[in-house]
Amino acid sequence: MISPGPDKSKLYYPTMPATWWLRRRSYFLFMVRELSSVFIAIFLIVFLVQIYQLSEGQQSYTAFIQKLGSPGWITFHVVALFFAIYHTLTWFQSSSVVLQIKIGRQEIPRPVVMGIHIGAWIVASAVILVLFILLRS
Repeated sequence: MISPGPDKSKLYYPTMPATWWLRRRSYFLFMVRELSSVFIAIFLIVFLVQIYQLSEGQQSYTAFIQKLGSPGWITFHVVALFFAIYHTLTWFQSSSVVLQIKIGRQEIPRPVVMGIHIGAWIVASAVILVLFILLRS
């Protein structure tokens, strides 16, 4: 009996080296963006643990906060912050390509759409900062 489909011995299976993403700058930046998701996920897990420790009482929360004050955790949080900013900027950049806003028949240029996103992000961050400062005092 003849098997349906092409002869598997005649198919081409390209091999890719493990460092394929180092060949072009765009590939490298894409991989950095994917790596940023890992750091953000770890940050969110630590944040959930922090909320849990808060529910366990003041002593366990204080002990957890003291652990987060170590140089390793501070370094992790700084790196996670830079990755979060990079991830956000690349998201706004890609959304300006996908989201095409038209006023009448004229399309708003992509850099303007990205600028609107970043401006809204800055305004929202400023409002949250002001609320945080007001509620703290």
